[in-house]
Order: sequence, then structure tokens, then C-alpha cells
Amino acid sequence: MDFDHALFRADLDALPWASYGHAYGSAEDVPGCLRALAGDDDAAADEAQGELYGSILHQGSVYEASAQAVPFLARIAAADIRTADVLLLIGGIAEGGEDPSPEAGDGPPAEADDGSPAEAGDGLPARVSDEAGESDEVACRRAVVAQLPLLLGALDHQDRAVRQAAAWAAGWTGTAGADTAVPALRDRAAVETDPLVRAELLSALAQLGPEGTARAATEAIGPDGSPPELRMAALLACVDIGLPWTPAHHEAALALLPLDRLMADRFDQVRNEPLHHLTVTLLLRDTDPDREAVFALLDGALRHGDPEARTEAVWAALTACELSRGAPARLVAALTAAALADGGGAVASAGDGRAAASGAGSGGGGGAAGSGSVGGAAGSGAGAASGDGSGALSALGRLGAYGKPAADLLAARAAGEGDVADRALEALVTVDPVRAAPLLARDLESRPRAFAAACGGPVGSLPTLPYDPELLAAVRRRLGAMEPGSMALPRLAALLTAWGPDAGPAVPELLAQLPAYPRQLPKVLAAVCLPEQRAEVAEALRSLARTAPADDRMEAVRVLHQLTGDHGPLLSLLAERLAAGAGGGDSALRETATAAAALGPAAAPLVPALRAALNAPDADRNNPQMDADIAIAVALHRITGDAAEAVPVLAGVLGDDDGLWRRWTFVRAAEAAAGLGPAGRPLVPVLKGLLADPEQVPSAVLALRAVAPDALDTDRSAGLLLDAAEAGAAPAEAVEALVALGVDTLSDEHRDRLTELGERDLRAVRFGLSGTIEAADDRLRARIRTAVVGGVRTAVVSPG
Repeated sequence: MDFDHALFRADLDALPWASYGHAYGSAEDVPGCLRALAGDDDAAADEAQGELYGSILHQGSVYEASAQAVPFLARIAAADIRTADVLLLIGGIAEGGEDPSPEAGDGPPAEADDGSPAEAGDGLPARVSDEAGESDEVACRRAVVAQLPLLLGALDHQDRAVRQAAAWAAGWTGTAGADTAVPALRDRAAVETDPLVRAELLSALAQLGPEGTARAATEAIGPDGSPPELRMAALLACVDIGLPWTPAHHEAALALLPLDRLMADRFDQVRNEPLHHLTVTLLLRDTDPDREAVFALLDGALRHGDPEARTEAVWAALTACELSRGAPARLVAALTAAALADGGGAVASAGDGRAAASGAGSGGGGGAAGSGSVGGAAGSGAGAASGDGSGALSALGRLGAYGKPAADLLAARAAGEGDVADRALEALVTVDPVRAAPLLARDLESRPRAFAAACGGPVGSLPTLPYDPELLAAVRRRLGAMEPGSMALPRLAALLTAWGPDAGPAVPELLAQLPAYPRQLPKVLAAVCLPEQRAEVAEALRSLARTAPADDRMEAVRVLHQLTGDHGPLLSLLAERLAAGAGGGDSALRETATAAAALGPAAAPLVPALRAALNAPDADRNNPQMDADIAIAVALHRITGDAAEAVPVLAGVLGDDDGLWRRWTFVRAAEAAAGLGPAGRPLVPVLKGLLADPEQVPSAVLALRAVAPDALDTDRSAGLLLDAAEAGAAPAEAVEALVALGVDTLSDEHRDRLTELGERDLRAVRFGLSGTIEAADDRLRARIRTAVVGGVRTAVVSPG
């Protein structure tokens, strides 16, 4: 098709692009990008394409300008200008869109003055329809559906990449485009010979017409002579459609390993890690057969002779452990086999590994994880790889106590040198911490990963290593040799604080480092110092409070008050900070107010300055400012004993209508409201308003229980708390709120739901830093079990 550049530019210029929005604000730059994309300068076109992916399709999000750009992109593609690339951009916009509601109709193109569809000179729709009130996402999907004649016409293009891109893009037109797209896709699938295009066609059909595609997907799984790309697409289509996983699926998946390579040239970025996608999709079905299917598949993949296959399997296994409570026990044997197959340094014998796997299998209740032997996999992989190539060695650490069968292997590897030994010891810290402690003590300096794990892992979110005298001696040596500004200090502080008085022998080293770390070490000293050391520690803190800059004195005077009860230095510093406007901004003001609240009535001289530091009630505040106001409100209440000033401050925060970005600020405000007790009753309306947000329900329920228990519908609140926990929204907080309400007061239905939350296979904790979800969920599960047993006991012994 001839391309009329003049008409194209004229049509572009006819639209008010500056009034449209994209990821970076005004879309006034979009016409220039579209002109460059349609031009002859390849470098400029490449740059324009990148700009459009960043603005109108930003990380998968779409905007008003995205929909307006679709007809122009279609005209470029129709003129056979960078057709495959442009079709992919159009498909991406469709993927980011949403289907119109059934009541909205199909959304025809806008009409010209005479009632006919408005067209450009090339016969394609010139602009998108403007449906009142529809979202940008719906407008984008509608705009792409209007271009289906172009997409479906490109299915017959001579260029394989164009046919593949057209099939992929058509697959994202949703229910709005299915009736038109499915027949054309099926017709092309009947004659297409290229494996990649056939795979893309099958995937598109599975998305648009799952019921009608089930038979084709099942047939395409085999036989072995079928193109592997098509067989891979068929496996993914089968699980996405919801078909049962059968031995045929299992055998095909194992025969195709490694799987990632089969998606390398596909345009499907949703399923570009097939084993991972299969694992997640089957586990989320939450049935025993599907769980068994996943564990059997991962068991076979982890024992595979190809290192790439094992690497894919380790990633999928880690995800399985994050989703399924049963996965760690079932997969430990196969992960141990994969670690043995990787080889690397001093290792346990194959017999040791086989014994470990056998023990894990019997402990896991048989099934896939206990089947087969480790020896075969280890023998086929030994020497072919070294170290932790697949990641299996490190993955064993994610299993926690379930990884105990691999402890001998980990200890043997940890006795070696270099990064592999460090990774092995890191895993051993969580698998068998008592065994890991002396190994870490022997070589603390050269085990950074293991040292980090011993000190609580990412941001201190995991348990620290238990106290060990050898490790304490090593920590003291490290403290003594540490230079100012060392990045190791926060980790050492976390470890010593967790040990408490057992770490008392480290006080001399801590005191020696106190001037270099005035903000971190006072709290550590308070945690570890023995009674006979308090006087020495207090004197060191007094000296620091006299000589350090104001910002470095806060922790010293706060801990001094904690150890001695002397609030004079703390009160003086707080007054100084308030007089200076808290110096460091809203976070420093919040810290100051929190410290004043801890002093209670003794902080009465600070009341005028605290009042003056409050923001105006009608001010447009950000989160840090709101957090500072909350802290001041709490301080005024605790100092004066009067809630009259705190109530309007908290009401102003809780009544803010920008809740999407205020989650933790609202939680803090609700906790502050609970601290007011019955004096906080005027806050009942705004607290009840939080019950509509599952993430706010726990703190809102506890606040209502504290300020107006008669206004709290306990049964409804229990249901809302369980809804939140079951959806993965603040599950730990929801369970604690249920415990506070009284497990013995729950209805039979609610008690059964709470019990199921603790006993089901799918984890209740779904979000968190990598490596922390499993431990957090294990703690929650133990808490639920304890609460349910305690609740039953209470119900039995309570009268009535």
C-alpha cells in the first residue's frame, strides 16, 4: 500500500496531542515519534520506537495517548513500514488494555459527518471512538479491536516475523475481538508451516477461544516428531485453558527440557519461563492432583542431566516453595540431587546424598520427591559442572528446617574455599544453625553471604544465628579491627542485639567503637550490657551526649534514660531540636515527638513547641508530614493525659481521601487512635471508613475495639479480617487482630476458616522480599495453630 506522508502528517497535526497524556505527562512529543517511525531514517525510527515504548506503553501501562496513537501505528504497518515491530507495539497496547463492559457494545470506529466510519486516505479508521467515561485501558483495547482487519490480514504476509507478530497481537484483543479474530486465526493455523508462527497462533487461540482450542492443544503435545516450539505452546495452552495435567503432559514437558530456549524467539513475555509458568498455574489451582503433578515435574527436572534444565527447575522450585507449604519437604531430595550434580569442591559422597534424598522422600510422605535416586543424577552431572551453577546449593537454604537432609552436603561444601563454600554456609545457617555457627566463626571475614544470613538476612527480616561462644569471639575480633564507616556494623549490631546479655563480653569492643558509631551502638549496648556493666556504659553515653553533634546524640540520651531513668539530657536535647525546627525535617520531627511521648508527663515543658510544630489541619500534607503530626498527637496525649488535641489531628489524617498511597500512615494513625482509648470515640466514623480497605482492616478493628467496643460488630469484623488474611492482605496483622478479638468468641464458620488458613497448602503470606516469604508464613501458621488450640481450650473451660 502506498503511504501518503503528507496526509499522515496532516492527520497527526489535526489532533490535540498536547491535551492527551502518557507516562511522562503531555503527549505533545508523540506526533514527532510517529513521523520518525514512518520515515526513512532507520536510526531515527529506532529511537522513536524506543521513545514510544517508554511513553505510550510504559512498562505495560497504557494511556489516553496510547489509544489515539493506534490508528496511526496501524497505517504505518499497513504500508509495510517496519511492520513486525509496529504490530508488536500495537499488540502491547492491546495487552495493556481491558475489554469494554458487555453493556458498552463493540465500540465501532468514530463516524464522519455523513454517518459513515471516518477513514484516512488509506482506508483504515483515522481516529478512535470516544466513549464517554471509559477508562484508558478500555479505550486502548477498543482501538486495537478496530484494527483487526489489519492484524488478521497480516496473517498471510510473506514474512514469517510479520505473521508471528500479527498472531500475537490479535491474541490480545480479548472478548471484544474474539468473534472476529478466532475464525481467521484457525484458518491460518490450518495452513501455517512455520513452527514459531504455529506456536503463536495456538497461544492466541487459547487466549481468545479456550474451549474451542482444547482439542487442538491436546493433539499438539505430541508425537515427538512435532516441532518442539509448538509442543511447548500446547503444554502452556493446556494449563491456561484449565485442562487436567496428565502423564502425557508430564512426559512431554520432561522430554522438551530445557524449556526456556523454546520461548526465546516467541513474542510471549508472560510465559517466557515455561517451567515457572507451569508451576505457578498448577499450584494456584490448589488441588492435590495438581500439586502432585508439579512436584513430580520439578523432581524430574531437578534430576535432569542438562545443567540448563536444572537451572530452570531450581528457579521454579523456589517459586513453588513460596507458594506451597508442602513444597519444601517434597523438593529437598531433588534439590540435593541438583546440588550434587553441580559438583564443586569438597562434597559428600553420592551415597551420602542418596541417603539424604531418601530420608527427605520418606519424610515428605512419598510421591514424586521421594521417587528415583540421587545417584543417577549426580553421576550424569558430576564433572560437567562445578560450584553452584544451577543455584540448587543456595536454594537449599530457602527450605529452612526442611533442608536438614542436605546438612551433610552443605557442611562438606562449606569446608571448602571461595564463593561456593560461602553459599553452602549461607544455606547451612538456615538449615542447621547450630552446626553453622562454629564454621562461620572459623572464617568470618571470608564468608560475607553466610555472615549476612547469620545476622538476619535482607534488612534483618529473618532470625539471627543463635548465640555461640566461638562466634561471639570472632565477632569481638572483627569489632576490634573495624574501621569507621564499615558496612558490617549494622549486621554485627543486629546479631549482638539478638543475643542480648549473652553478648555482654563484647561491651569493651562496643564502647571502643561508640564514638565512631554514635547512632547505631547505644541500642546495642542497652541490649547486651550486664547489670555490673551499666555504670560504665552510662558514663560512656553521658560523655557522648556532651560532645557529639546534636544529630548524633539522640540515641545516646535516649538509652541513657532507659538505663538510668535520668531524663534530663534527653529533655534538653528534645527542646533543642524542637527549637531548631527538628533540624532534619519531618522524619527528625517524628523521632523527636516519639521520644517526647516516651517521657510522658516529664516532657511537659515541650508541649508548646510540639503544638507549634503541628501542620495546619487543612494543609496539603505528604506522608512524612502526616507521620510527624501523628507522632506529635500521640506525644501531646501521653504528656498531658488529654486527648482533645490528638483527636482532630488523627481525624484529619484518617479522613484523607488519598488512601492508595497512605497505607502505613493510616495504620500508624489507627494505632495512635487505639492508644486514646474511649477518649477516641469521635474517631469512630473515620475508623469505620477504613474497613472498606482489606489492608487497613486489622488496625481499624483494633482501634474500634479500643475506642468504642460497643460500636464494633465483632462477627462482621471477624469476617472482614478473615477475608483480608485469605486474600494475602496483611495476613499476620489480621490474625493478630482475630486473636485480640478472642478466638473462642468466633462463630463456628469463622473458626473453621481460621483453622483452614493455617492448614491449607497455599501460603497465606504472599508478598515480601525474596527468601523471607516462607519463614514469615511458617511463623504465621504456627501462630494460627497456637491460637486455635488456645481458643478451643478457653471455650471449653469458660462458663456458658
